[in-house]
Amino acid sequence: MAGAAAVVAVPSPAAPPAGTAAPRSGTGATRSGPRTAAPLPKPSGPRPLYIGTYTSADGGGTGIGLASYDPETGRITGTGTLTGVPDPSYLAVHPDGRTLYAVDERQDGAVTAVRLADRRVLGTRSTGGAGPCHLSVHPTGRWLLSADYGSGSVAVHPVDASGALGERTDRVTHTSPPPGPGQQGPHAHQFLTSPDGGHVLAVDLGTDTVYTYRLDPAKGALTEVGQAHTRPGAGPRHLTFHPGGRYAYLANEVDDTVAVCAYDPRSGGLDIGEPQPTGSGGGTNYPAQFLVTADGRYAFLANRGHNSLARYAVEGDGARLRLLGTVPAGGDFPRQIAFSPDGRLLFAANQRSGTVTVFHVAADGGLRQAGEPFASPVAVCALPL
Repeated sequence: MAGAAAVVAVPSPAAPPAGTAAPRSGTGATRSGPRTAAPLPKPSGPRPLYIGTYTSADGGGTGIGLASYDPETGRITGTGTLTGVPDPSYLAVHPDGRTLYAVDERQDGAVTAVRLADRRVLGTRSTGGAGPCHLSVHPTGRWLLSADYGSGSVAVHPVDASGALGERTDRVTHTSPPPGPGQQGPHAHQFLTSPDGGHVLAVDLGTDTVYTYRLDPAKGALTEVGQAHTRPGAGPRHLTFHPGGRYAYLANEVDDTVAVCAYDPRSGGLDIGEPQPTGSGGGTNYPAQFLVTADGRYAFLANRGHNSLARYAVEGDGARLRLLGTVPAGGDFPRQIAFSPDGRLLFAANQRSGTVTVFHVAADGGLRQAGEPFASPVAVCALPL
């Protein structure tokens, strides 16, 4: 299952202007390549794990799955379900760790906040769109960003001091360029903040475009400042930044490719490089999500269909990916992957098999499955804390 691929580089991004301030702690960006990640202390005792599902699917869950995991062995133990959140297919946590957010992936799209201390639902707010499938919290902790797949729109909600959500402050529907080949409309699939914190980027599968916005830090309003286009029919799904903050990696769901992107923090511009293989060998496959190790040396890609995790060596301070091979995902249709906070474990949520697989991550980028997968109905998101 291993296979080598040609290494493809992208043009170097423009250097930041003289006097650019160093990024805030935790943004992961530097001005001169990836930072050296300080070793994190090994956690002791079980850690919480939250699992997203589809409550409306046949055989789906009844809410957000509650579990714990052993940070040494990776063993998962189920502890119950948090009900009252419909179709919580994607989850994110506030930077302070006190509030969990979930999309309600339904026709009348919404986002829900849950206080973790007592698992109380703090409220639900409409996104104004259909089928929200991704959300993230701005690094300031003041704004929640969400992407509506069904309506091809992105939304912003304010976050108050308690972690609860206010009414949305902005919503933008992607109307230009027109939908790509085979698409009936825009399909926003991800909405995230750049490592420098200066821009927010929306990945739209339907228009083959990554949109860059500036977010007004006081009003929560979006202003579009750029577009980056893949080749027609690529179907971009998920973007992950290298910790150096100058490059990112794009998973293209429809044409089963990935691409290295150069990022300019001054303008927010993204330069999408040439398509590269996912390790699927050309069979039916839909790449889902990238992860990059904290030291910036390795990247992992979830392959749905091939049911594998592709391993890449990251070279040139983030400018190149070299495919090392693949390992079996240990389940069917790995839709989402996530690291434990210390980066020593990787969790894969396998939608069709209804399981979460855990892998030990070695210093050389190797993956070793940690025991048998954990059964969880229609597991589409695993969030370890």
